[in-house]
Amino acid sequence: MNRRRFLGAAAGTAAGAGILGGLKLDSASSARGTLVPQGKRSIILYSVRDRIGAATDMTGIPYGFALVLERLAQIGYHGIEFAGYTQNTAVLGRQITPAEIRQILDDNGLIAVGSHGSIPTDLNNTGQMDAFKVHMETALTLGQQYVGTGNDPTGGSNSPDQKPPWDAAIERWNVLGEMAAANGLKLYTHNHDSGYKFLLDTADPDGNLTRSSGVRKLVYFLQNTDPRYVHLEMDIYWAHVAQHRWRTYTAADGTTVEDVFDPGALVAGDSMRFPLFHAKDGKRDDTVAAGYVMVPLGAGDIDFTMFFDNMGAKGFHYPMWEQDNAPGGSADPGRSLRYAAESYAAMKALRG
Repeated sequence: MNRRRFLGAAAGTAAGAGILGGLKLDSASSARGTLVPQGKRSIILYSVRDRIGAATDMTGIPYGFALVLERLAQIGYHGIEFAGYTQNTAVLGRQITPAEIRQILDDNGLIAVGSHGSIPTDLNNTGQMDAFKVHMETALTLGQQYVGTGNDPTGGSNSPDQKPPWDAAIERWNVLGEMAAANGLKLYTHNHDSGYKFLLDTADPDGNLTRSSGVRKLVYFLQNTDPRYVHLEMDIYWAHVAQHRWRTYTAADGTTVEDVFDPGALVAGDSMRFPLFHAKDGKRDDTVAAGYVMVPLGAGDIDFTMFFDNMGAKGFHYPMWEQDNAPGGSADPGRSLRYAAESYAAMKALRG
């Protein structure tokens, strides 16, 4: 898809081999097939944002797009999901361009898969729509297949519970998804745990929407958006947090109903709607509200072997390693890239 038409319409590292307990591999795993093929092993750059944004480092730790992407390729990653396209201007004396980032990808045998960027909340807002066009244009320059957002489809990082904002989001995303498809792209949204709360779609005796039919918000969104145009990137960690947190709803008659969320069953039931995942691991911790604490892939308690072995459409999905708390700050500036290597080793080790 050329720009004119748009505007008119190496090997894996062994690091981390000792942290694979959370993967629940059995003794015969080496004889079983890989669950994430090498060409699908991916990372969102938010996990290493500290190194992308660094100006320099005298300790030999990579910084900026060129050096960080080179290191990720050496680790073994193939797919890249972007969380912004800027680096410290001290690296080049100016800001890097999307075309320059594309050249770095090509030089290292990497591909751009998706991006978290600007998705309009108002189709009549010229500024938002122009930003969306730039988002798509950048995606085309980088060679992406998917274009999306890290926010809830209703617009923020946390989502409203009542039905009307979701109906508005469904209408809007169907339009935006068709726009993206006209430019050779697929539109996707991301989830946090609040997206799997129960939709308040039923009135109480006072006429207020405080009760639920039992459908979860993102499930309702998927059921009512066009499957040709609108897709979901499931964050597996946050989906398990939702399983821990959002277990009951108040039914139309005022009774409390228990319904425990099964992330794997949701994906297996409509696997092609989930082209991307955030492969983010968590260690169980009942002392925190989320029920989990983020850790490198393979060091936690989420059963990724079971998840990827039963999700369907084998070889279709791109799991992106993500760990929000990977950066170690000034005390440990190499931690995010070290965790990237450990997590790649864990992803590579998945067998089913």
